[in-house]
Amino acid sequence: MSVRFAALGLLCLMSAAAAPAAAPPAAPPLLIDLDQFDAMKKSLRLPNGQSLAYIDTGDPHGTPVVLIHGYTDNARDWVPLLPFLSKRDRLILVDIRGHGQSGKPECCYTRLDFAYDIKLLLDALKIQRAHIIGHSLGSIITQTLAENWPERVDRVVLIASTGGPRKGVAPKPPAFDFVSEIRKLKDPIDPDSPFMIAWWASPKPVNEEFIRRQRKDSAAIPLRVWLAVADQGLPLGDLQLSLPKLKAPALLIWGSEDPIMLEDARQSLREALPAAQVKIFDGLGHNPFWEEPAAIAATINEFLDERR
Repeated sequence: MSVRFAALGLLCLMSAAAAPAAAPPAAPPLLIDLDQFDAMKKSLRLPNGQSLAYIDTGDPHGTPVVLIHGYTDNARDWVPLLPFLSKRDRLILVDIRGHGQSGKPECCYTRLDFAYDIKLLLDALKIQRAHIIGHSLGSIITQTLAENWPERVDRVVLIASTGGPRKGVAPKPPAFDFVSEIRKLKDPIDPDSPFMIAWWASPKPVNEEFIRRQRKDSAAIPLRVWLAVADQGLPLGDLQLSLPKLKAPALLIWGSEDPIMLEDARQSLREALPAAQVKIFDGLGHNPFWEEPAAIAATINEFLDERR
C-alpha cells in the first residue's frame, strides 16, 4: 500500500471513530393503552369447571377470530398486533388455562386439555365457526382444535409452530434450551432474572413497558404450572400422527432468527401441511408480531380475507 493510500485509510478510520454512533432502532410504538386493555378482561366458568379469562373486542358482528397465546404468555401477548388487524373482525383473545387470569388447576395441561377449553369457550359465546390464530404453544393448541373439531374452525394461522419430530430424522436441539432452564427455576420466580430477560428477548426492539408487564405476569404463574405444561403440553412426538386430520386452510409464519423453532421444526410442519401458505420474515425472532406487527398483520389479513 502506498503512503498516500495508507494516510487516506487512516483518515477514514479517524473520521469514522469521531462520528457519533448510530442510534439503535426504536421499538414499534404501542397503539393501545395497556391499563385499558387489561381492564377489558372477562371471565367465565366452562362446563368442565375451568375458569377461562378472555377479551372480546372488535366488530361484535364481524367474523370471529380467536387468538391463542404461547407458553407463559397471556392475552396481552397480542397488543402490538391488534391495531393492525382487520376492523371487520370480532377478536377473542384468550388466557389459556394456567396463564394470566384464567384458573390454575392442579391438572391437566395436555394440548387436548387446552384445545377443549377453547371449544367450550366457543360454545359459551355461541360461536359456531371461527378463524384461529395461535402462537408457539398456542399454535399447537390451534392444530389440536382444528384436528379434533374441524367443524368449528375455518382458517388457521400458525405462528412460530412446528410439526414435531419427523420419523427417522433426529431433531436438532434448539439454540435456546428453555426447558432445561425452566427446570432450574424456584418459586417465587424473579421477573428480572437473567433467564427471564432471555426468555422475553427478541432480535429487534420491543416496547419495554410491554415486555416488563409480560415478564411480571409470567413470573406470577406458579412454577408447578410452568412444569406441568413442560411435562404434558410440550412433548410433541405425536404431532406427525395427528396433523393429517388438519384440513383447514393454513398460513405458517416464522421469523428467520427464531431460536426455538429451527429449520427442522419448520420443515416438519411444511411437509405435514403441503398446501399451506408459508411466510418467513427475515431477521425476526420467536415473537415476530411484536417486532414488526404491521407487516405480520398485513400477511394475516390478506390470508383471512381470502375467505370473505
